[in-house]
Amino acid sequence: MNIQISIAETLKILGLNSQSVIWGDYEADYELTGIESLDKAVQGHISFLGNPKYLNDFHETKAAVVLVTKEAAELGHKTATLIIVDNPSLALGVLMKKLNSQEQVLVPGVHPTAYVDPTATVNTDKVQIGPGCIIEAEVNIADGCKLESNIVIGRGSEIGQDCYIHSQVCIREYCEIGNRVIIQPGAVIGSDGFGYEWTGTEHVKIDQIGTVIIEDDVEVGANTTIDRARFGKTIIGRGSKIDNLVQIAHNVTVGPYCLIVAQTAIAGSSELGQGVILAGQSGVTGHVKIGDGVIIAAKSSAGKSISKPGVYSGNPCRPINEQRKNEVYLSKIGSLMARVKKLEKQQSE
Repeated sequence: MNIQISIAETLKILGLNSQSVIWGDYEADYELTGIESLDKAVQGHISFLGNPKYLNDFHETKAAVVLVTKEAAELGHKTATLIIVDNPSLALGVLMKKLNSQEQVLVPGVHPTAYVDPTATVNTDKVQIGPGCIIEAEVNIADGCKLESNIVIGRGSEIGQDCYIHSQVCIREYCEIGNRVIIQPGAVIGSDGFGYEWTGTEHVKIDQIGTVIIEDDVEVGANTTIDRARFGKTIIGRGSKIDNLVQIAHNVTVGPYCLIVAQTAIAGSSELGQGVILAGQSGVTGHVKIGDGVIIAAKSSAGKSISKPGVYSGNPCRPINEQRKNEVYLSKIGSLMARVKKLEKQQSE
């Protein structure tokens, strides 16, 4: 990421003063030109030390400025100016968000190739609608929203304030999107739930007439799909973050502040509590309840409800310490079978 910002301006964005700095070769008026990892940074870059395992990279980095904890700052650096923060990764994120928002300025108006139905409610002086977008009847888009290209907003849907919807997103009819929601390219909100009944001769489609509600401050990753409810609502709770390529089925309820990582699938009518983490390629079967603070490890499957907070692993998943013991036992099956065969041979002689 290319930037042009002085060290003094960086401190201002982070809410810090010169007392939080250990000055190296670079003073307050020095202009930073980029953000990079410690091992790839060159003169002019700002970086961060977020994990002690990168201490060697820290000592060798050519970055002009490094965000560090107080403990790391005590180690010093031969050239870099060190800015002391509580959480270097978070501080860099704050800086990047500020700089990125300056680049993504809202340009109000409707592109000539876009279509906005006359019954839609859109203040075109305060909303940006990009090329090829289609805004259907009775849609309500609040102020401050930015819609990139080729987005479809279905009939009767509502989009809250300051949302950023990237290209190729489809939000189907009567969905509700909260404030400050980010939806990455290719996501589909409100697609039909996967509902069929077998008659003995064929699969008959069951109409999905419910909706999707996405609450405030949610982010939905690229090519993720969130199905509409069969009836009622599929709900994504406030502050939850959903990665790319996630499938959330009909009538699922995701609680507030959950993290759902790539290629995870949640089957119909399941419920996630607050702060649940589903790691990559994990799965939750239908009609299962996952309690507050539960973490399900990568490639694990929750086939039954889990109420106690903690880390769970395996298929079916169980408390991770128990699962690790089982994995140790499994790794010894070969030698155990060899011993059994040896004992059987001895007994038969």
